[in-house]
Amino acid sequence: MNISQLSREHFLSPMHRYIKHIHFVGIGGIGMSGLAIVLANEGYRISGSDLVSNKIIDHLITLGAKIYFNHHAENINNANLIVVSSAVPKNNPELIAAQKYYIPIISRAEMLAEIMRFRYGIAISGTHGKTTTTSMIVSIYEDAGLNPTFISGGFIKRLGNANLGNSAYFITEADESDASFLYLQPIVSIVTNIEADHMDTYKGNFEELKNSFIKFIHNLPLYGRVIMCLDDRVIRDLISSIKRKVITYGFTNDADIYITEYKQEGRKVNFCLIVKDQDIMHVTLNQPGYHNALNATAAIATALEEGIDNKIILRSLENFQGIARRFDILGEFKTNSINGIDGSVILIEDYGHHPTEIEATIKAVREGWPEKKLIMIFQPHRYTRTRDLFSEFVNVLEKVNILLILEVYSAGENYIPGADSLSLCQKISNNGKITPIFLSDQNLITTILAEILSGNDIILVQGAGNIDKIAHRLANVILSPINSPE
Repeated sequence: MNISQLSREHFLSPMHRYIKHIHFVGIGGIGMSGLAIVLANEGYRISGSDLVSNKIIDHLITLGAKIYFNHHAENINNANLIVVSSAVPKNNPELIAAQKYYIPIISRAEMLAEIMRFRYGIAISGTHGKTTTTSMIVSIYEDAGLNPTFISGGFIKRLGNANLGNSAYFITEADESDASFLYLQPIVSIVTNIEADHMDTYKGNFEELKNSFIKFIHNLPLYGRVIMCLDDRVIRDLISSIKRKVITYGFTNDADIYITEYKQEGRKVNFCLIVKDQDIMHVTLNQPGYHNALNATAAIATALEEGIDNKIILRSLENFQGIARRFDILGEFKTNSINGIDGSVILIEDYGHHPTEIEATIKAVREGWPEKKLIMIFQPHRYTRTRDLFSEFVNVLEKVNILLILEVYSAGENYIPGADSLSLCQKISNNGKITPIFLSDQNLITTILAEILSGNDIILVQGAGNIDKIAHRLANVILSPINSPE
């Protein structure tokens, strides 16, 4: 029997017998809300708490979820199971009440593993590119009629961030940031790259991070397979340690599937794929950058392993509309509305918050629009990351023409001296390539842009914190549109 033809009863967890009501502490995040959406559609009673509403919470309410915009002990009344976000402190009153009444408390990753347990799991891991690769795979499987269950770390423009499908396929990201991907036992794993990030989890030991990826891969069954980017030096070194079937991809021509003839014009990318030295595939994407060509190739390799038709794969990727906040072109706008200069500015929002991701985005902008002045508005994410990668941030941020830096988005971390935005500005300025502007008051952004816009610009709003509010304020209030995104 084909996997896609299995009925939902084949992979429903026995949890249904014992658990009726699941409560989520911190339900509004992208990962937690995705779990809640899938479980609500499976028939569980869902409740949850968070301090701020958003569109995904509104969607959960339409699915019948009870949402509390506070954290009180009574919110967990009648719950059989508590799922908690890693961002929630241990002294949260709902967690204390759950412990008092012996209600099981599990992490987001443990719940994710339970959903995967009886399904055909496809798990996408790596320091960078997880969300885009996941979303491309989901789109291909949808377009092939395979109707997968999926949970994405971003909002896929055509499909949302999660859905309960009718087939056995379950596609999700595997998060190494807290080593929680070790809970998962997929059939297929993808590893996009391995780089130093979230090193507090691994006690600052890069060997421990690498070993966790090997353990994750060996969670595959003996018949499982792992798809890995051979361009990544760390992955190349690890392959000899892996005792599962390995399929490689990349720009390097010793990969099983490799990219040639890469070309970019604006946001459109074209390249050829050589598949195991035999077949040639001509790929068109509307997601710019070498990194997105790699993400697409990982998705293609996954789909080919499942036997999906080449034409379906290529058509799906060409029509892929992208993900909110991932090289998200918000439109083209008039500059004369802000400073009287005739001309235009393209506004792009990107979630990248690691120096490697930021460099890839800058490269994609330069490749697609080489004649335009690049203005970046950047919000660092976490003091620990800024501290650990300070030199790398300095080196990449000075590659733009004009740089505006907001204060660090702490994500709940305590302030670390010398790892703040003012320190970044001072170091970049001392290097002498550009003089960054420290944006201490976001209300000054209109005044600053009036002084620096030339009429042939790109504004890149970069970061993973709440900087998206600036992007949408620029698009909806400050600037006058010429064109909406294509």
